[in-house]
Amino acid sequence: MDRHIVSTPAAPAAIGPYSQAVCWDHLVFLSGQIPLDPATGQVVGGGIEAQTRRVLENLKAVLAAAGLDLGAVVRTTLFLVDLEDFALVNQVYAEYFPVNPPARSTVQVARLPRDVRIEIDAIAVRP
Repeated sequence: MDRHIVSTPAAPAAIGPYSQAVCWDHLVFLSGQIPLDPATGQVVGGGIEAQTRRVLENLKAVLAAAGLDLGAVVRTTLFLVDLEDFALVNQVYAEYFPVNPPARSTVQVARLPRDVRIEIDAIAVRP
């Protein structure tokens, strides 16, 4: 089996002992991304829409480093601090997955790293 680590400076560096993504055979497991600006390492300003957009851009960057795009994503998990943000998150999410979106779970959590409002992880498939 083919296993390798994906890492890119175009997405925030891991803030713990984990990889941005791990490829295993045809599967790519992307660690959760939070709304950190990869250039500064700081949480992006703005509301939940801006944070969601930054998270999805970070995921896109990790996918690109694995030679993929969002079309390869088959599963995501969204972690929200407040489910009241659900509708706004969905609006932004739909911009990134306009057709045949991946399977998904959304859960409300008590707290996320750096006190952000959203984190998203993903699983993608390589051809």
